[in-house]
Amino acid sequence: MDLDGHDAPDFTLPQDGGNDVTLSGLRPGPVVLYFYPKDDTSGCTKQAIAFTAALEDFKAAGATILGVSKDSVKKHEKFRTKHDLGIHLLSDENSDVCERYGVWKEKSMYGKTYMGIERSTFLIDGSGKVVRSWRKVKVPGHVDEVLEAVRAL
Repeated sequence: MDLDGHDAPDFTLPQDGGNDVTLSGLRPGPVVLYFYPKDDTSGCTKQAIAFTAALEDFKAAGATILGVSKDSVKKHEKFRTKHDLGIHLLSDENSDVCERYGVWKEKSMYGKTYMGIERSTFLIDGSGKVVRSWRKVKVPGHVDEVLEAVRAL
């Protein structure tokens, strides 16, 4: 599913801290929407810490960063507190948003197949269009690449 150039599927999801976030409500600023498999795992922690470290640069470029996984709001809050994360995390427990963005995929590990979130990032411009997407993200260097793309908007 290629969303580049198309309207980003709108959604409302619960966020850590108890508020709901509606994607279209964040306009006209750009949004970095990243999907990750699970709170407090190695790659996901490194990614969240990297986005937090660059948060002021993203804010200076006018962008909001939102992380999405199937973890509960309560797990997100523990994850944010444990690692002093500055970014907000949204809970998609029913994987509805994950499916609409095409990141809910069959994966395999140690010969077993299962359904899970493919680490992916979407850059959504101020009009609500997906201007760039990254699939099967490798964490090292990714945040810098996304920040460059935001600055180029």
